[in-house]
Amino acid sequence: MENAIKLNIDYASEFVAQDSLMAILKEINAAKRLIDAKTGAGGEFLGWVDLPRDYDREEFKRIQLAAKKIRKQARILVVIGIGGSYLGAKAVLDALSPYYHKGRRLEIVFAGQNMSATYLRELSEYVKTKDFAINVISKSGTTTEPAIAFRIFKKLLEEKYGLEAAKERIYVTTDKTKGALRVLAAQNGYETFVVPDDIGGRYSVLTAVGLLPIAAGGINIRDLMKGAAEARSIYRKNNGLENNVHKYVAIRNLLYRKGYAVEMQVTYEPKLATLAEWWKQLFGESEGKDGQGLFVASATFSTDLHSLGQYIQEGKKILFESVVRIENPERDIVLEKEGSDLDGLNYLAGKTVSEVNDQAFLGTLLAHHEGQVPNVVFTLSELDAKSVGHLLYFFEYACGLSGYVLGINPFNQPGVEAYKQNMFALLGKPGYENLRAKLQKKNG
Repeated sequence: MENAIKLNIDYASEFVAQDSLMAILKEINAAKRLIDAKTGAGGEFLGWVDLPRDYDREEFKRIQLAAKKIRKQARILVVIGIGGSYLGAKAVLDALSPYYHKGRRLEIVFAGQNMSATYLRELSEYVKTKDFAINVISKSGTTTEPAIAFRIFKKLLEEKYGLEAAKERIYVTTDKTKGALRVLAAQNGYETFVVPDDIGGRYSVLTAVGLLPIAAGGINIRDLMKGAAEARSIYRKNNGLENNVHKYVAIRNLLYRKGYAVEMQVTYEPKLATLAEWWKQLFGESEGKDGQGLFVASATFSTDLHSLGQYIQEGKKILFESVVRIENPERDIVLEKEGSDLDGLNYLAGKTVSEVNDQAFLGTLLAHHEGQVPNVVFTLSELDAKSVGHLLYFFEYACGLSGYVLGINPFNQPGVEAYKQNMFALLGKPGYENLRAKLQKKNG
């Protein structure tokens, strides 16, 4: 089975002791046993591990049919969710959709991922004159940001189409049996899809959470799942540093132990910028606890070389880079010679823009390496649904292993609740009176 990802750690491994790469394999194998046996902390949230093989085929068919229905009934799909409930879908859609797609049947927009009044007002005004549908995604149905957005857009939908017709344009992805959205969907007859109990939000892109908006956007979700299934077959094998997931987990943890506190994911293809946002939630929320974990950041080169490049090259040596690059671009442009060489670029005549981009990558890699910045390089042959599915599973599995190597629970997020509790208290939510008084006193 062909590996869709090439991984090169040559520009990072010299920054750690060579014998440590083999030594850390014992920790990785111990982490793998915890995942296999589901006996580690958070083991009840390991449904994603075998999902590419064991996913619900009947729901998958319903997702495909619903996506087809949405494309027929609407010009815009408003996807409402926050965190893992939207980032995975947006990452895949941005990676696999044309930059400019005027005339494309369905436009997908997102709401509930922020609480900007201006954003919600402008989006409401944008969609209200067009045919639109809603996919609201929330396991509980009570998460503040998407719950506010759903109230707004459900009302807009009902005003535009009437109560009965609006029901046909609302698609709910939520808990299988309980929660506010499940109750509302049952009362109104909305079509529903399931957020599995054993898969946390940041690992849910290959469930209905991500697959419905991805399919509605015209992406081949069969190929996406096929890529993930192939990744599962490759990386679940225990074959030492021949396993690229093991290699990545080893080098990032060894660099962390050497004092590199930041991992920056870099791409030279802007279509992958949102995938880096998804990756940041996956690793940041999984590993950032108990006073531990790499701080995860992202950059798009060569754009960000003109802002961050100076710091990376000559600033404090606290970061290493994980570069995700595409070997064969979808499209290219050949540069031509001009009669007047005022810009001095005639030496590039006959070369393609992708060749220039590749040399920018190589030149940057060599410069940063010389500047004592470790680099890990992921190379995808092509940017298509199969390779993206492969990459998604790669990072999910790497994150689970890496969390256990750190000795933490990679599947909870207790720190996320702190801001919510304070916000509820400050807004006057019933039951939070004591905390509200405490916060008001603290805030003067």
